[in-house]
Amino acid sequence: MSTSHGSSSAPVPSSSARQQVSSEVKDLPSSRIDEKKVVLGWDTTTYSRFHHIWLRDHCRCPQCFHPHTKQRLVNTFEIPPEIKPTHVESKPEGLEVQWPSSQPHKSIYPWSWLRYNSYDPPMARAEKSEKILWGSKILKSPPTVTYDEAMASDDRGLYKWLANVDKFGFCFISGVPATPEATEELSRRIGFIRETQYGTFWDFTSNLAKGDTAYTTLALGAHTDTTYFTDPCGLQLFHLLEHTGGSGGATLLVDGFYVASILKELHPEAYELLSSVSVPTHAAGEADALFTPNTSHTPILKHEAGELVQIRFNNDDRSVLRDLQPDQVEAWYDALRTWYKLLTSPDSEYWVQLSPGTAVVVDNHRVLHGRSAFDGKRRMCGAYIGMDEYRSKLAVLSEKFAPDAVTQDTAATYTVNGRSVWHPAL
Repeated sequence: MSTSHGSSSAPVPSSSARQQVSSEVKDLPSSRIDEKKVVLGWDTTTYSRFHHIWLRDHCRCPQCFHPHTKQRLVNTFEIPPEIKPTHVESKPEGLEVQWPSSQPHKSIYPWSWLRYNSYDPPMARAEKSEKILWGSKILKSPPTVTYDEAMASDDRGLYKWLANVDKFGFCFISGVPATPEATEELSRRIGFIRETQYGTFWDFTSNLAKGDTAYTTLALGAHTDTTYFTDPCGLQLFHLLEHTGGSGGATLLVDGFYVASILKELHPEAYELLSSVSVPTHAAGEADALFTPNTSHTPILKHEAGELVQIRFNNDDRSVLRDLQPDQVEAWYDALRTWYKLLTSPDSEYWVQLSPGTAVVVDNHRVLHGRSAFDGKRRMCGAYIGMDEYRSKLAVLSEKFAPDAVTQDTAATYTVNGRSVWHPAL
C-alpha cells in the first residue's frame, strides 16, 4: 500500500499541547526530554533512552528519507551536535518530536520500531531465524520441496524451499527434469549464479577437466567448498543427471553447526582453538589460477558477536600452517582430530543415494558435503549462488509470507513502493 505524506515533515496530526511530558494517554509509553536523551517508559519498570542526535538522524519523513529508494536524504553533518527537541509527545502512532526553530522539523517514530532498535538498554528481539540442528536421523524426514512448488509463479513454494535451507542448511527438490537446462533454471530461481574458475553453471563428469578432486572417481570427505575464497560461495545446488555402468557415489551431508555444538559442549578448549587459529587454504590445480583468501582471519569455526556463523573446512585444500604459536601446534592438531572424529561419527553423517530427478541445495557456510568413491559414468551439474543473493531473496519472500512485527505495524501508513520506510533492515 502506498501513502503520500503530502508535506516535508512527518505525517502526524498537529497538536497545540506543548508539555514536556506526555504520559496522560492511556496505554501509551511515557515520554520526556532529558539533557541529552529522550526517555521512554514502556511500563513502570522498563525504559529506553535515545540520544537527541540519534533521533534526528533517524527521521524517516520524506524530507529526510526517500520513500521510494529507501535511502537517506538528511545531511547528518548539518545536524548540530547539541541539538535538543523542544517538545515530545506520545501519540497512538508513535513518538512525536518537535525540533528547535533553528532547524524546525517534526518527526514521528513508531513504537514498535523504537522498541526494536532500543540500544540504551538493548531489548530482547525475536531470533533472526530458527536453526534446526540435525544428525544422521534426519534421513527419516529430510526437508524437501517439489520442483513444481519451487517454480510456481506465486513464490510460496520458493519461500518454503529457501526457508528450509535457512532452518536446516539444506533442502532436496524432487521431480526436477533430468536436464542441465531445467537445473539451471531452478538455480536461477534463487538468484544470480556465481561464476568461479569452474565456470558459471557446471555440467561435468569424472574426466579431470578441472584440476580438482571432484572431477575424479575418488571419495570426498565432508568439506565445504571454496574455502580459498575471501568470501566462500553461499549456496551450492547440484543434481545427478546420470550414473551408468557402475555403482557408488553416495552423497554425504553433515550439519557443521550440529557437530560444532557437540564439540563446544564436550571439548571447549578444542572449540576455542578451531575458532581462533586461522587456517590458510589455496586452489592451485589450474595453471592460470591461484586462489588464496585475502584475509588474515580464516578459522574453521567463524563467529560474529560470539555466534557461530560459518564453517570453513576442507582439509584437502589446506596450505602451510605458519601462524601457530609453538605451544599451540600439538593442541591444534589434537583439536582437529577431535573435530574430524565427531564429523565422521555415524551420529553426524547423513548418507543418501541421489538419483536423476532429485536435486539438493546446501548452505555452504554450514553444511559439509562429500561422496563415496564410484565407478562407471557419472554426470553431475549444478551451480553456486552467493550468500548475499540468497539472503536477499529470502528476505523479500519473508516480507510477503512472514512479515515481522515492525513491518506489520507500519505497513499501512508508511509503505511506499512495496516496503515500509521503517523496515528493520533499513
